[in-house]
Amino acid sequence: MEFPKIVLIPILSGLIAQLSKLLVETVRSGSADLRVINRYGGMPSSHTALVVSLTTVIGLMEGLSSAAFAVAIIFSLVTVRDAIGFRMYLGEHAHILNKLIEDLPAREKPRFPKHIIERIGHTPAEAMIGALIGIASTLILWFILP
Repeated sequence: MEFPKIVLIPILSGLIAQLSKLLVETVRSGSADLRVINRYGGMPSSHTALVVSLTTVIGLMEGLSSAAFAVAIIFSLVTVRDAIGFRMYLGEHAHILNKLIEDLPAREKPRFPKHIIERIGHTPAEAMIGALIGIASTLILWFILP
């Protein structure tokens, strides 16, 4: 049985974006850290690439005036808005909590996490690049895959 394009292409687009994140971080830091592949946040947004790819595939399959495409657009907007807004807000809270924990007396510190992950959201630029990767990779894969 052939794996349907509607599932395969968005997964591949998300993977392309996530692997791009490794490349960007390697260039930025000068060394490869494979842990980047499993981290939240960073350039580009693989979540955005995945949902925008799914939306693009639905548009290609069902048409731009279909109900399915409308639902996909709304789903994508909510996902991207969440990545840029709410998850960035949570990251700011994590940063503040880390500072507060750092300032605690030594006897109190064991009751709290050593470090809360602060980088879980995306900047608008990271989301935009993720969206462009999602659209471009989808269009390329759409015409390459049978």
